[in-house]
Amino acid sequence: MSRNAAVARTGSEQALAVYQQLRARPGTAFDEVADRLELSAEERERCRDELVSLGLTAPPAAAEPIASGVVEPDVALLRLLRRERDRLQERLSATSRAHTALEALAGPFLRAGATPRGEIEVEIVDDPHRVRRSLADLTDSVRTAAHFMHTGSVRREELPGELSQDRLWAERGVRIRAMYSRRAASVPEMAQHLEERAALGVEVRFASVVPMNMVLADENFALLPTDPHDLSSAAILARGPGLVRSYLALYEYCWTAAAPYGEEEESEKGGDGLSEQQRAALLMLASGIKDEQIAKNLGVSLRTVSRLLSEVMQELGAASRFEAGVKASRLGLLDGEAP
Repeated sequence: MSRNAAVARTGSEQALAVYQQLRARPGTAFDEVADRLELSAEERERCRDELVSLGLTAPPAAAEPIASGVVEPDVALLRLLRRERDRLQERLSATSRAHTALEALAGPFLRAGATPRGEIEVEIVDDPHRVRRSLADLTDSVRTAAHFMHTGSVRREELPGELSQDRLWAERGVRIRAMYSRRAASVPEMAQHLEERAALGVEVRFASVVPMNMVLADENFALLPTDPHDLSSAAILARGPGLVRSYLALYEYCWTAAAPYGEEEESEKGGDGLSEQQRAALLMLASGIKDEQIAKNLGVSLRTVSRLLSEVMQELGAASRFEAGVKASRLGLLDGEAP
């Protein structure tokens, strides 16, 4: 056959010509037929791939040239149909397994993941990554309100994420409240951050003493430390309104005593001659907390704590700390009442 005749055939026509030659001359090698048809290297490869993919010739062995290995068209068709049937059967089996898994997930496992309104679930978590994942999940799950309590400043790398979360919640109408230790506002970067949070609609308040870090959401989620005085302690993950409402009551008490953002300087004095910081030191003293822990809670030095308590004793006319505690109790100062 001339080269011009071979060139006239393209694609499947060339493959058909090769196949017909192989059938007409049993035992003839593929390359021999390709030479006779004057096929280029690219055309040979294309024809070989097409015939093998159709099942009309056997694939070439790795270490020897391809023999004819011609397969009759009806046999090749039956093989292709059987192969496709097997693939379809495997797809159906995979689909069936997926449906079984979905039914299991939508049944008892889904019910197990849901927390009934009257059920309480408490978990101690000592893995910081798990705690961060739980907080990240709140971004999508919170519906009505989120409440935060911070004993100190938020880490710098977390500030942008907190603002992004605020924007998402504000768009969904979620109420956001955040309570900070008063010393947090003295950090310029935090002061700017709090101003931006307030501009987004976050309710911000300050207190001389914030008892612990705490996150509450929708009366159904609470995150707080196992040891309020140890920031590295394990965390408590609590779910269920039966328990979370108790934490929310504590939060509400602290929130009421805190000063709203922008008004904190106006409430420096408690109306009884004691500043809010002095009153906080007095309350902790009456609770039996040592000076070192009072200093840590207030974010001041031991010397400042001694000065505060001396000022409290002078204000109450007490000669000792014990007497100051007794007089403060009689005046109702330890109950948060006016003298």
